[in-house]
Parts: sequence; structure tokens; C-alpha cells
Amino acid sequence: KKKSLRSSVWVLSLFYLIWDHLHLMILYFIQLFTSSSTYLFEATQKRFFFKNVSILIPENWEGSPEYKRPKHESYEQADVRVAAPALPGRDEPYTRQFTECGEKAEYIHFTPDFVLGKKQNEYGPSGRLFVHEWAHLRWGVFDEYNEEKPFYSGKSKKIEATRCSTGITGKNSVYKCQGGSCITRSCKRNSTTNLYEKDCQFFPNKVQTEKASIMFMQSIDSVLEFCNAENHNQEAPSLQNIKCNYRSTWEIISNSEDFKNTTPMTAPPPPPVFSLLRISERILCLVLDKSGSMSSSTRLNRMNQAAKYFLLQTVENGSWVGMVHFDSEASVKSELIQIKGDSEKNKLLESLPTRASGGTSICSGIEAAFQVIEKLNAQIDGSEIVLLTDGEDSTTGSCAKAVKQSGAVIHLIALGPSAERAVIEMSTETGGKHIYASDNAENNGLIDAFGALTSENADPTQKSLQLESKGLTLDNDTWMNDTVIIDSTVGKDTFFLVTWEKQPPSISLWNPNGTLTEAFTQDTVSKMAYLSIPGTAQVGTWTYSLQAKATETLTITVTSRAASSSVPPITVNAKMNKDTNSFPSPMIVYAQVLQGYLPILGASVTAIIESNSGKIEVLELLDNGAGADTFKDDGVYSRYFTSYSENGRYNLKVRAHGGTDSARRSLQYPLNRAAYIPGWVVDGVIEGNSSRPETTEDTQTILENFSRTASGGAFVVSQVPDSTNVSLPDLFPPSQITDLDATSEGDQINLTWTAPGDDFDVGTVREYIIRISGNITDLRDNFDDALQVNTTNLSPKEANSKETFAFKPGNISEENITHIFIAIQSVDKSNLTSKVSNIAQVALFIPQADSGPDESQPTPNPVNISTVVCQCIILSTTICILKKRKSSKRPRTEF
Repeated sequence: KKKSLRSSVWVLSLFYLIWDHLHLMILYFIQLFTSSSTYLFEATQKRFFFKNVSILIPENWEGSPEYKRPKHESYEQADVRVAAPALPGRDEPYTRQFTECGEKAEYIHFTPDFVLGKKQNEYGPSGRLFVHEWAHLRWGVFDEYNEEKPFYSGKSKKIEATRCSTGITGKNSVYKCQGGSCITRSCKRNSTTNLYEKDCQFFPNKVQTEKASIMFMQSIDSVLEFCNAENHNQEAPSLQNIKCNYRSTWEIISNSEDFKNTTPMTAPPPPPVFSLLRISERILCLVLDKSGSMSSSTRLNRMNQAAKYFLLQTVENGSWVGMVHFDSEASVKSELIQIKGDSEKNKLLESLPTRASGGTSICSGIEAAFQVIEKLNAQIDGSEIVLLTDGEDSTTGSCAKAVKQSGAVIHLIALGPSAERAVIEMSTETGGKHIYASDNAENNGLIDAFGALTSENADPTQKSLQLESKGLTLDNDTWMNDTVIIDSTVGKDTFFLVTWEKQPPSISLWNPNGTLTEAFTQDTVSKMAYLSIPGTAQVGTWTYSLQAKATETLTITVTSRAASSSVPPITVNAKMNKDTNSFPSPMIVYAQVLQGYLPILGASVTAIIESNSGKIEVLELLDNGAGADTFKDDGVYSRYFTSYSENGRYNLKVRAHGGTDSARRSLQYPLNRAAYIPGWVVDGVIEGNSSRPETTEDTQTILENFSRTASGGAFVVSQVPDSTNVSLPDLFPPSQITDLDATSEGDQINLTWTAPGDDFDVGTVREYIIRISGNITDLRDNFDDALQVNTTNLSPKEANSKETFAFKPGNISEENITHIFIAIQSVDKSNLTSKVSNIAQVALFIPQADSGPDESQPTPNPVNISTVVCQCIILSTTICILKKRKSSKRPRTEF
């Protein structure tokens, strides 16, 4: 059975490209994808190829009869983004990847110069490199090189380049150019690490016979395959080994869902079919529930508040917006109106429902929206429907097929615990958002939901960004006082919104200079007041005070847009790792804090997770490279979530705050970028490339204060047992240690790692089990049989603390042992064990460096030699003391 990969979407975010380059760019796309499809087909043993490729063209590019309107394709959901580099001159391709091994990544980022073939000397053929990046994106594998650890001490007792497979040959050299003159010399050994100096690079031979691996250097002509179990280099400190438990890339790929029920094809694949899609004006219809159940818990009024906020501030100018109400039947309240200013917005505001009654017929509302859209455009493709409902409707299935085939995108806002769940499938399959808002107005969920519905194709500098969103239930005459920060990346169209339930509060707002502003527009019918700051709002801390005039809940929301179209604003994007989950499987919260494509480090990020009944769980998210966090300092803040209180919907909201001198913009990015070709060895002589472009600025730039909030959408949890009258057993083990590191100092090995928690990354574990072996595979596959280190004096610290431990290891009574491999398992108070950690290693020798004609091999100093001898003596002695045993009371592992 042949298998073609799903349509892949290329997105052009090129607002500066001149018209002469447009057709050339598309031509290069076609060439790149055609060549990559053939290479992918061979690399996957004739199983996969690209069948359909959609190229999404910006709205500001000139139209053409061959361009079609997109359906579900959008910039935010594209597999590949073509956009300006994160920093000038930094054209390195990369895949935005922060999920676990084997899980799909976010997107691939290519720059225009790369697509136009201007970087092939540095990165090799574009089609081959795309297959490398596609493996990251689609199958969740990692690089088989490591820029931070380019060399290691191999079992060959030599310094080896980090690579897969070891059959790739070349030279280790320092290549330096200055003033048009280049020199090559042998690498010197670093006396601290016993590996090569920082400037040493591995130069592959231009002519090779080795076929693997694509995840190391696909630019080598002979490389046609991924490393497999037979030729995988387990001892190299590659990211693939560290993140995927020392399994080869082919093992990960061949165990993916794509490989199920597939067999190699006997005929060559057809060429890809390309579709050229041009973004056009946003077309959107609000489909609002006004059934009888909307009269409870002030739902109708809260919906109107949120819809007004959406129309006044969130939806972009130039968009077409219509409105449909539904109960047991639907009625069109406004045909599509193009938003150009306040007059169009006011017409739509007058169309909001004022009375709730009747039953719930969701399909009637959707079908009426289709009719509204078709009056403007015969094709519904790419249009959006924002469906808000609080009730169940057993007839929803009657229109499900038509919705999926329509080409429209359905965004679902589920209000209250009984909102129709069948619509979730419609939303998921059409690429729409699914957001949940409870009846607890204090959480401000409904306004957050509408605020999240910015266009997925809009220029990021034109989008409305939430700076603040909070609520508080107050007694009469009590105050809600706080501040909101407007940083220099935002300030345009700044909007303050206050809502109440009973009586209008007293509202005071002071700008950073201390000037009082009270010119809020009051809408007493909808129980809201709002203020738009003209021009660009002043940068700094704005202070507000709200005084309740009754016992009620007050909320405040502050939004703004980028201050300049040339400076990307700081943004926050949040998500869960899954849309649905079954207890007791854990989930992971992710929040990306970025400025453009650059990560923001050192921010304080918290996740607020609201259950079906309105119960709140707050988590501090971390960018520490431990626990749920895949990479340290990549601007992605993560945490495990296990506090399931009930079945049903949960909603995610994230807050990010950058304090004075704490938040930093990282200029060393991306962390997992494509390998730069330093040059080639041709007939024994190095032909080098120019040095890789690196920023000349500080690697981190201190940022001013900032604040952001963002909705991460809804997820659904099932099979949570009722714990009303009985406490649940401990089902969550400690998280896996993923950053174990080992160094040797004399006859002692020093370990460092980040502490896991009793329940994944929360709490404190009871104990650590540290084991060592002379064989990395034995330690991975038979951890319980390896020698155990005495950890009596090791007292575990609280989760996310830095742990250190030093010990003098026992040797392994086997011949030809060159390394000691170390791993850790954590045990919690219920005797549950974590997965075995990543495996650290220490060499028992000083590795042999390459000898060059211009530099003889340095003689190791006597201290180092005596150290090695001393280690061997101590290791041989200690082996007789340590006992290899299996406990009859081994801790159990449960998930």
C-alpha cells in the first residue's frame, strides 16, 4: 500500500519582496519540493513522498487567475514558513521543535535567500536539507550532531566527532581566514575536557561511501538513509541520543503512525501537485446562541460584552463580518459588512441579541451563516464561523459532513458545562479553535475567548495583543487596584475594558506620568465601560483603581497592537500537548514567549487551568530544560499538568511577565539549527567555507518590563474517578531526569542534574538510585542489573532544584572497558519509579588526538597519566566491594 504525506503548506511572509522575484520564488519552491520528494521516497525505503503541496501567497502580492482562495490553510498552521531571518544575515534553516521525541514539531522556518538557492554552499542542496527538517517536523527526531558537544571520547580511545554513523570520514582541523588569507592547522587538546579546543571542526571527506545519516549531514553525496539500529552511534552525545533514549532515527520513524499498514512501492512516485493559494480579506460570521439557557448565570449579557469587545478591538480592519442568532431556529441579523471604522462596528453592535428564549439548533445557525457568506462570495472556502453555544443539540450530526466539506473554518466557544461536544470534531477537522469559558465571570474566560480569535493570516504587527485580563469578586465599596505595563513594542490602539454585573464601578486610570484619565465610555445596557488611547500609548506602568458599588464581580482587560510595523512585538502563545486525554496520563503545558522569532528568557510565566466547574489550578512554567521542558533557554516554558479534578472541558490561560533586569532576548538562536558545512576534504586537502555568521552583539539583551496574557484553548479529560468520598492512590511517578551530566576530577566523578518531583515535577522524591556500567546498552536495557552506587548521604531536594553528587566509582571486571556510563532512577514516597535518566559518561583514558604535519601529538603530562592509573587501581579495588543485586522489593513504575 503506498503512502503519500498529507498536503504540506508553504507560507510566504514576504512583505518586502519585489514583484520581479515572485515567479522566481515559486519556481524555486517547485524545484525544491520535487527534488525533496524523490529524496524522501528513497530515504524511507520507497514508502513516502509528497503528493500535494499548497503554497500560500500574501494578500499584498498581485493577484493572478491561477491563484485560488485557501480553505483551511493559514500562516499560523503552516508546516513551513518562509519569512525574514530572526536576525539580519542569519539565514540558517531550522525546525521549531519543543515537544517530546516522536511527536510532531511546530513548523520549519526558511528564509527567502535559502529558498532562492543562495545558501547551498553553506547548507548543501535545498531539497535534501528539507527532508532533514521534515523528519524533525513530522516524526519528532533530533539532530545527530551537537554544536555544544561536537566531539567526545570514543571507545576507539580517540577523540571522535559527534556524528552518525561513525563510517562518515574526515579531518578534525582548525580553519581560520583573515584578510583573504586562510590557514589550516591541527586541533589542540583542551586540558580541562581532554577534547579538542573550541575552534576545532570536523571536515567531512567530499567523497564517501557511507549512506547514513540524513540527520547528521544529508549534504554528503553518498548519504541516502537515516541511521538505523545496526549503524547507530549510541556513544555520541547527539541530541537524538539524549532526547530519544539512544534509539536511532530510523527506529523512531519506523514506529510512527505514518508507517502503520504501509509497504514499499514498486513504481516511482508521481511528482507533487502544487496549489497556489492567495490570502484574501477575512470573511467571518458570528453565530450566537440565544436559546433559553442563555438567560442563566448572566450568560447572554456576558456574551454581548465579549462580542462587543471582539468587534471594537479584536477583529482587524478590512475584515467582512456578519451575524446570525439561533435558538430552535436561526435568523440573520446582519449581512456581511466590511469593517472600515466605527460606523460599521456600531451597526454590528446594534445587532446583538437582547432576549434569550427557545431551544438549541446549532445546524440551523451554521447553515444560515453559510447563506450569509455565499451572498458575498460563492465559495465559502477560507471563511470563518465563530460559533458560541451553551447547550446540547442531538441533531448536530446532521450538518457535520456539510461543514467538513464546505472549506469553512469553525471556531467553537463553549460556554458553561453543558455546551455541545459534538461541535468539537467540526472545529478540529476544519482547523478552528476550541475555547471553553465557565460561568465564573471572575476568570474572564468569555472575553479571553473572543480575544483569541485574531486572524491567523494577519501580519503579527497588526494583531491585537492582550496585556492584562483579570477579574475579582468584591464587596460593596471595596477596591481592585493594580498596574499594567505598556512596553515599547506595543502601544498602538491601546484599549481598556471594564465589566460589571450589577452597578457601574468607580474607574480611575493613571498614565506613567501620574495623569488621571477618566474618559471611559459607559455602556450601561451591556454593563461595560471602555477607553481607547489615541495614537500610541505612553510606555511605562499604568495604574488603575476600580471601586465596586455593589457586591459583584469586576473584570478588566487591556489590549494593544505593535507600536511599529518594523519592530515585532513580544508575544505569548500557549497550548497543551494534547486536545483530549484520559486519566491518569499526564499532560504538558507549553507557552512560547517570543519577539518575532527570538526567544525571551527569564520571564515569569504562569498557566491558569480552569476546570468544567470553574475550579482553578495555577502552575509556574519553566524554561530550564528539565522535566517537561525539552530545551533550556529556547523561550518555551513548560510544566506537567496532573491535577485533574473532574471529567469534561478544561481551559488554558497563560500570563507572562518580564521584570526589571530579569527578562532577556536571546540572540543565540535557533538552538537546533541546520548544520553549517565548514568545508570539505578534497584529495586530502581542506577546502573551507567562510565562518558561520554569528551575531556580534551580546548573546542576551536585557528587556524592559512587559506583561502579556493569552488563551491556550480548551482540552477534554475523561475517566477521572470520583474522589468526593475517597482519596485517589498515588499514580504519578517522578519525571525522567533529562540533564544528567558527569565530569571526572582525579579519581572522583561529579554528577549534576535537575531534581524531579514526587509527582513528575512537583514535590520531592524519596530517593535516587544511581547505577553504573561499562556498557551503555546494558545500562539502558538492563538498568536493574547494573552496579548500584552508595547514595546513603544523598538527600533529594525539591523539584527543579539543582542536585550535585560526587562518588568514587567501582570498576567493571570486564576487559577493554573504556568508559563508565552513569544513569539515575528516582523513587517517590509510594515506591513509584521514574524512567531511567539520560546516560552520562566518563572516559577512563585520555583520548588520542589526531596528529598533523604541522603539530606533533603532545605528550600527556605526568599528572594526567598518574590520574588514569590511579583511577584504574581504585576502580579495580572497589569492584569487589560493590555488590550487584536485585532487590525483591523493587520500586514499581506506574503511569
